[in-house]
Amino acid sequence: MRTSRELDALGIELDLGSTAARLDLAERSVTLADGRCLVFDGLVIATGALARPLPGITGRADVLSLRDLDDALALRAVISRGGARVIIAGAGFIGLEVAATARDLGAEVVVVEPLASPLERALGPRIGAVCEAVHRDHGVDLRLSTRLESLETAARSGSGVRCRLSDGTNLEADALLVAIGVTPAIAWLEGSGLEVGAGGVTCDASLTAAPGVVAAGDLARWPHPLTGEFLRVEHRTNAAEQGEHAARSLLAGDGPRPGFAPVPYIWSDQYDCKIQVIGTPRPSDETVLVDGSLEELRFVVVYGRAGRLTGALGFSRPRVLMTYWPLVERGASFEEALALTPS
Repeated sequence: MRTSRELDALGIELDLGSTAARLDLAERSVTLADGRCLVFDGLVIATGALARPLPGITGRADVLSLRDLDDALALRAVISRGGARVIIAGAGFIGLEVAATARDLGAEVVVVEPLASPLERALGPRIGAVCEAVHRDHGVDLRLSTRLESLETAARSGSGVRCRLSDGTNLEADALLVAIGVTPAIAWLEGSGLEVGAGGVTCDASLTAAPGVVAAGDLARWPHPLTGEFLRVEHRTNAAEQGEHAARSLLAGDGPRPGFAPVPYIWSDQYDCKIQVIGTPRPSDETVLVDGSLEELRFVVVYGRAGRLTGALGFSRPRVLMTYWPLVERGASFEEALALTPS
């Protein structure tokens, strides 16, 4: 965080604690929740995303999400208590990272996931099975192909949660963490004239959503030149890179505005495993092990679709994984990726 003096030198005025309530493109103005109106020449929309709640469950202190610092502090207060027991709804990146942290702190963890394997939507069933084995080996109770049906206060202690699952079993815990994804924070943009929806704020390749308006971060949806498809990426590296590119597009005015075309990159630390992913793999892509061993949890797998390399994944093999970056970046054929001998 820059100091007040540094911000003043840059001509930046912070208005913390304020919330945007409405955008008027015709008037070039943003109305804040307290009624103030800010007129702009250029606008960056970066309101991010909101944790998706479980339907019908609100206002309970023992039902947590993980989206900001207060959420993190509340979660830490639960999992750092001796003998804590936590139920996690969702076996995506957030759910599994919390599960790993909680187990390292000695908490009992149950993860409830409707799909047949963890991270199946992101990495496919083959790698999902590897992630399942890792967490089971560390003592996580994984309830796969199972849904959370209902929630009430734990009967035994009179506090905490009692969850009924779709397989008929009941679980009690000190808290429930809901980690079932996010939704773009775009309610304040409804009726603004921008193209917005469940997929976020639609931009062109330069991240421009309207003349003088750009978007960046978890809510930005843009056509990626590498894939020819619209993407919306919910990871920190993307948000940081998009913010810089959106600013350049905004400052370019009527000048040329190059497209935003990074190689998507994400990572996740779970126990002593560093999971890294480059590109845009899909669960249905063909996967081939090109280095290491799945059993030893040190390997690289490449993903292919329609004859093209779409991505690569590494478990604790960063140097080898990065040899595939240039191939993903230029849209190499799957055959070329398979022929590469990792250095």
